[in-house]
Amino acid sequence: MPNFILPFSDISKKDVKIAGGKGASLGEMTQVKISVPPGFVILAKAFDRFLKETDLAVEVESKLNKINYKNINSVERASETIRDLIHDARVPRDLQLEILSEFKKLKTKFVAVRSSATAEDSSQASWAGELETYLNTTEKNLLGQVKKCWSSLFTPRAIFYRFEKGMRNSKVSVAVVIQQMVDSEVSGIAFTVHPVTKDKNQMIIEAGWGLGEAIVSGQVTPDSYVLNKKNFEIEDINISEQTKMLVKKNNQGGNVWKTVPKNLKSKQVLVNKQMVELAKICLQIEKHYHKPQDIEWAWSKGKFFITQSRPITTL
Repeated sequence: MPNFILPFSDISKKDVKIAGGKGASLGEMTQVKISVPPGFVILAKAFDRFLKETDLAVEVESKLNKINYKNINSVERASETIRDLIHDARVPRDLQLEILSEFKKLKTKFVAVRSSATAEDSSQASWAGELETYLNTTEKNLLGQVKKCWSSLFTPRAIFYRFEKGMRNSKVSVAVVIQQMVDSEVSGIAFTVHPVTKDKNQMIIEAGWGLGEAIVSGQVTPDSYVLNKKNFEIEDINISEQTKMLVKKNNQGGNVWKTVPKNLKSKQVLVNKQMVELAKICLQIEKHYHKPQDIEWAWSKGKFFITQSRPITTL
């Protein structure tokens, strides 16, 4: 197996330093037979090598050192310059071939490309939501999206976040998860402990039509369902009228907002039987990690898929 890439099946939760938080979690869940769409991780050392071979490492460091953190324009200017430098640099040829070869093994037209920071969910900081994800990516724009994920380590938010957490001088790199795309009819998030009441016996599931990015980015108010973890009794159902959903744009990839069909707008997104089935999968993940989890899930063609799980850091 090439040095810079590992399939999920060869990764475990111990591999955060090389595969990042997302990558390590997807590998761990694959190992314990949770229904995770297949994929692989471009390890953080691929990014480190890219920076070194293109001589960008020194240039990036120099731009970061000149930032005046009291001035948001200074942070934004540095971010833009660094991201442009990464965008314009060429990925080493052998690495390009390795990435495209692994992509072909997935035998799929569309993948999700997700940034996975190697400092993710550490005791120092949680990188959830700081870096970027690109859904419905095709072979044609795969390498470009990988570079965008690499450069998202230098968005204004991520630069400032590192400074704020006192991690300016600590080593943070980024791996990239490439995962077979689930063309989800329904998707959402589940918290295995109620994040508001902090009741350990309650789990909350949030669900919306289309792709989960709509909920994760806060652009859609999802249905929410509260279940009792001991007997899977449904304790509360809150149906939200949903007017728009994010779906695959077309056969060339990309995403587009569409109006939710009239008959679905005020319809309960998950039926009770689906809620219980999903709750059982989520509880299995929590038991495996021995910690409350924040889980991203998708429903497609009659089956649930887990696309991410991380510890809840706010309890």
